[in-house]
Amino acid sequence: MSAHPRNPPAKNPGGAAVGRLAELPPLEARIIRCVRLWSGGPQGRAALGDDLARWQGRGTEGVAGALDQLLELTVRHARRPLMGHALHCPCAGSDECVFARFVSLAAEGDREEAVLIAALIVRADVAFALTGLAERVGLGLMRGEPGTDLRRLQ
Repeated sequence: MSAHPRNPPAKNPGGAAVGRLAELPPLEARIIRCVRLWSGGPQGRAALGDDLARWQGRGTEGVAGALDQLLELTVRHARRPLMGHALHCPCAGSDECVFARFVSLAAEGDREEAVLIAALIVRADVAFALTGLAERVGLGLMRGEPGTDLRRLQ
């Protein structure tokens, strides 16, 4: 995902602010932060590894690897360039919110809905693979989220 200027061009409304990070469910806000860090190149990805370790303790390599695969696949097969806000921006952009909701739905076991959203983000032939990765990432991130009962998702 690429950073957007303060006022994104009208031809790609994916960067339009549609909410505030503080108002999102914790998992969705965490996903957006991960995407923003990952989009920051090598320094951002190193910071992402640090954040994952802080959120989840040891053993975050699996989540980090799945997240990297998820975002690489998304960027490579996106229907259009996805827009994101700067790392510390308090706003949540349209593309960011859709992507975060997609990962959240996949993690919650609502695979059919997640695949439908994935098909809006990437080519249809990639949507199922993307959803599987999103489920792994979302569940991995939820393991570090206080108050999340993974048993209710089974």
